[in-house]
Amino acid sequence: MAVCVAGVLLAGLLCLLPLVAPAPADWLGGPVDLRRLAPLALLHLCLESLADGMPTPCSRLWRRLAGRAPHPDQPGRRGGSSFFPVLFAGVLMLPPAAAALVAVPAALFGNAARPGPVRRLWNAAQLALAAFAGAVVFHLLGGPRLLLGSRFPAAALGALAAVLVFCLVNGVLVGIVRRLSGSGEPIGGPRALWACLVAALLHGAAGLMVAVLWQGPYGALAVLLALLPLSISAWVSAQTHREQAAHRATVQALVQAVEIKDAYTRGHSERVGRASVLIARQLGMAEDRIRTLHFAGTLHDVGKLAVATELLRRNGPLSEAERHAVEVHPVAGHELVRDLAFLGEARDGILHHHERLDGRGYPDGLAGSRIPEFARIISVADAFDSMTSTRSYRRGRPVDEAVAELGRCAGSQFDPVMVGALVSALDQHGWQVEPPPPGGWDGEVPDIPLGVPEPARRSRGRGAAVPTRGGSS
Repeated sequence: MAVCVAGVLLAGLLCLLPLVAPAPADWLGGPVDLRRLAPLALLHLCLESLADGMPTPCSRLWRRLAGRAPHPDQPGRRGGSSFFPVLFAGVLMLPPAAAALVAVPAALFGNAARPGPVRRLWNAAQLALAAFAGAVVFHLLGGPRLLLGSRFPAAALGALAAVLVFCLVNGVLVGIVRRLSGSGEPIGGPRALWACLVAALLHGAAGLMVAVLWQGPYGALAVLLALLPLSISAWVSAQTHREQAAHRATVQALVQAVEIKDAYTRGHSERVGRASVLIARQLGMAEDRIRTLHFAGTLHDVGKLAVATELLRRNGPLSEAERHAVEVHPVAGHELVRDLAFLGEARDGILHHHERLDGRGYPDGLAGSRIPEFARIISVADAFDSMTSTRSYRRGRPVDEAVAELGRCAGSQFDPVMVGALVSALDQHGWQVEPPPPGGWDGEVPDIPLGVPEPARRSRGRGAAVPTRGGSS
């Protein structure tokens, strides 16, 4: 890892060497037009911060000079640069060494998710190498001459080649550092790669527009006006990103509170959310609903915060009154998250995840299609994970036994469509059963046979509970 980082840093420095030393080809280094280089570097520094939803260095400096309190620390977006049009403009307008220098100030002095010195140096060298390579390709294709003469589409084809080389070099370096660091963060599937390519082409087109306008009669002023809509769009996107991060943090805090209170179900919430997403993807659900469903599955047991800890950790049978106290947790959970508007239909999934298809569930005794889709999905995911996880009152079961039990209860307790979707998803993706904690649970864990006993009917009404052991929790 250290050797790779050192090699990339050295290569990044070599890209800048033609600025101060003779180069094999004159066009590699200069002459450098500071009237273009300095504004491009400053623009990239400021717009990169803006695109990350962070205060720009200029605004931070102004607050310091004015004696105002600094902006509160806020996490930057992961993944390095997210505003490339200015970099691409530098690739098209400047010699390769100068184009590489445009990226350096933002990487060294801008906002970063983990602003350590090594990370900043790596980002600077990575972007410098990518910009240098793109500019070299553009010059070899005669791009500057074609661009200056506004000879299109030949100049546009050269710009496209430069952008693709930039993205290729940048992507390879990102992939290398992720693999060497063992971060386990995949770049993404074909859909994600296609989205990245489309974004790169759009940013490349914006960079070409900047280069053309800058060399026109209106100069840098036209560039500022052209970049304004794109900058606003990037800022709005960053605010959405940060809002979603705040939503995830809220959900995670609630889940941690539940798992601290009910240690035996630690990890259960996340696994139910994951299984719910598997079912939803198999059903072809839209991505925005899948994201909401994941929240619902993860928070389905949040109402246990309103249940006495002693009841949750009881190792023996519960009395009728105690069982009723536990079974009000869907209603309590709905009350806890009712004002979290970003959850949307997830709130109904939390409220009704213990309903049964035959109408003998709780809290409202809904039946069939009257049960919200999210609740029918979570019910299957919840039962599946409960049956395959070791609890204080029984050992976990193999996946095939749990699947067989879900099939047996499909049509009475569970929606057969959701059960079928889970089975298909498990065939494609498999499922890693969570082992018991190191050292096992305290005391002997009995081996109780599987079974989903039919519940006795009770009077309906919110708060009137019906037991559904069926592996659900």
